[in-house]
Amino acid sequence: MITLRGLTKRYGEKTVVDALTCDVAAGQVTGFLGPNGAGKSTTMRMTVGLDHPQEGEVLVGGKRYAELRNPLREVGALLDAKALHPGRSAGRHLTAMAQSNGIPTSRVEEVLATVGLSDVAGKRAGQFSLGMGQRLGIAGALLGDPGTLLFDEPVNGLDPDGVRWVRQLMRSLAAEGRTVFVSSHLMSEMQLTADHLIVIGKGKLLADAPVAEFIAGNSRTTVSVRIPADPDRAALDARLRAEGGLTHPGSSPDELVVDGVDVTRIGDVAHELGIRLHGLAERTASLEQAYMELTASSVEYGVSA
Repeated sequence: MITLRGLTKRYGEKTVVDALTCDVAAGQVTGFLGPNGAGKSTTMRMTVGLDHPQEGEVLVGGKRYAELRNPLREVGALLDAKALHPGRSAGRHLTAMAQSNGIPTSRVEEVLATVGLSDVAGKRAGQFSLGMGQRLGIAGALLGDPGTLLFDEPVNGLDPDGVRWVRQLMRSLAAEGRTVFVSSHLMSEMQLTADHLIVIGKGKLLADAPVAEFIAGNSRTTVSVRIPADPDRAALDARLRAEGGLTHPGSSPDELVVDGVDVTRIGDVAHELGIRLHGLAERTASLEQAYMELTASSVEYGVSA
C-alpha cells in the first residue's frame, strides 16, 4: 500500500501538490488521473524519494522510501523511459541495476523475456524506439520483483498490441496482490485497466473512487430512442418534455436522445402513444466524459477551441 498524508510540494510561490491525502491499495490497479500540471508526476517522484515535500509524507508499506533497506525489491518505478545511459545495451543496463541493488543477475533474462526484448538484449538502449524504451523501463521496474509498482504513462509510444500487453500485465500484477499505481492520459485505456481512480486537479484531490462509481457520480445517463416516423418522433418528444425530460437530436436522423426520463418510462410512454420504435437503449457515459466533467475547472494549460 502507498499512503499519502497531507502531501504538499511548492516550487517558489506555486503549490504543485496541495495537502494530498489518500491511499493506494494493494491487489488492484489504481489509475492516477489529472490534467497537465496537476501534480501527478511530482507525486510519483516524491513517492520514490526523487523529490521531497515541504509538508506531509509518502509511505510505502508503512515506511518512507529512504527507510527501505532494499528499495528496488520493494518498489519498482517507470517514471521516465529515457533515464538511462544510451550507450549501454538493454542487458547491461539491467545488469548494472541488478548488481548495484543486490538482485540476482538471473532476473535480467527473466524480465527481458517478460517484456519481449530478449532478442535485442545486446542492442544499445539509445537506438531503441520509444515503445521499446518503454518496455525496457517496465523491465527495470519489475527487476527486483517488488510488491509496489509505479508507472507514469507506461503505454506512451506502444502500438495497439503493446498497449493491450501492458493492460494485461498491470492486471496480472494486481491479481498477485501487488500495489499497482498508474498515471495516464488515455482515458479509454484507464477504463479498461483500472479498478480504482484517484483524480487530482491543481494539486488537490478531486476524486478517490472505484471506476464505475466515479463514472456514475460525474456524468449523466441518457437514453437513445430510434423512431422511424417523423410525426411519431415529434409526438414522443413533446410528451417526454412535458414529463420534465430534456431531449435533443441524436447522431442519425431517426434518433432522439433523452435526459431526465429513465428507459423504462420512455418505453411505457411509447407504448401508450402507439409509437413504433427501432431502438431503445440506455447510454452510460465513458470515463473520458466523466473525467472531463470533473476536471473542467482544473485545467491550467488548456487551449482555446
